[in-house]
Amino acid sequence: MLRRTFLGCGLAMGLSSTLRAADGSKGFDEAAAILQRATASGQLAAASLYVSRGQDARSQSFGTARNVDAMYLLGSISKPICMTALMALYDQGGFRLDDPVRKFLPKFSGDAREGVTVGHLLTHTSGLPDQLADNSTLRKSHADLPEFVAHAVRTPLSFPPGTRYQYSSMGILLAARIAEVISKVGIRDLVERSVLTPLGMSRSAQGLGKFRLDDFIPAQMDGAAPESGGGDPSSIEWNWNSPYWRQLGAPWGGTHASAPDVGRFLAEFLFGQGKVVNASTARLMTTNQNPAGIQPRGLGFNVGPAAGSRGCSPQVFGHTGSTGQLSWADPATRTICVVLTSLPALAANPHPRELAGAAIASVPS
Repeated sequence: MLRRTFLGCGLAMGLSSTLRAADGSKGFDEAAAILQRATASGQLAAASLYVSRGQDARSQSFGTARNVDAMYLLGSISKPICMTALMALYDQGGFRLDDPVRKFLPKFSGDAREGVTVGHLLTHTSGLPDQLADNSTLRKSHADLPEFVAHAVRTPLSFPPGTRYQYSSMGILLAARIAEVISKVGIRDLVERSVLTPLGMSRSAQGLGKFRLDDFIPAQMDGAAPESGGGDPSSIEWNWNSPYWRQLGAPWGGTHASAPDVGRFLAEFLFGQGKVVNASTARLMTTNQNPAGIQPRGLGFNVGPAAGSRGCSPQVFGHTGSTGQLSWADPATRTICVVLTSLPALAANPHPRELAGAAIASVPS
């Protein structure tokens, strides 16, 4: 089954009944055909596609996704969304990127931790690990976010801060905790009020929000990442589909959203709308902030060729999710591409999201 919708993007994000020829229907149709074949074969249970170019957009759902408003667990696309809540506080003067983390989290001290700045957390150069060594134990015990923070502040650094790149979900966790300290608001409510509501992301939530568990597309667990419970038959109470994980609202992977809502989020940065962060802050977040010789990263965002699909320009920014998601925006072509699926990223090579994204990126502006 598939369902198609035409939408208006850009500044208005309203409804439209037409799609301009310049929008690259051929690329969209090719991407849609890829996802349709993948759902028809049973490889994907569900998928949603959203593409915008300039002022116009097109969206389609596949498989068990009932319509284009179907909501998925975003995985690591949660990171730039949650860090946008933090950067809204930056615009208000709540912190500086060179502030030491211990200014806000005093227990984060000793063993070179004094040298870790907020900027290091956002660019994955802090030396903190991706997942905690006792991640599975914490999830099995249904640990809350404060307990994860308590473990993260004392976990050893892998290298002196600022000297290397190491993808770090725990760095994002501590950055989210800093946002809570500054705002005195929990991260789930903070994301809702400072990001989702201003951008009109009504089919999104940090954790469950106002929704029920069965409002979301279940993740296919075969081939899922080990830290999510993939390959562990006893993980049913803490894996991606468990009530525990879905309501936790982990800032590194617990946001839910529809494909058009992720498109609305990316439009804030592509068009410098200023609804959530200043245009200058949006540029800061979506351009490389790491020194030469260290893998490029923006603030919460991935940037450069690795952030997009094959065929994107070097200016592309975005993020993927291990739950099977892909999202990017390319300023060179004013294109936004969002592919959300139920199939874990590690479960297929090439993954249908990659093939669909490349079909969109291959269409000239």
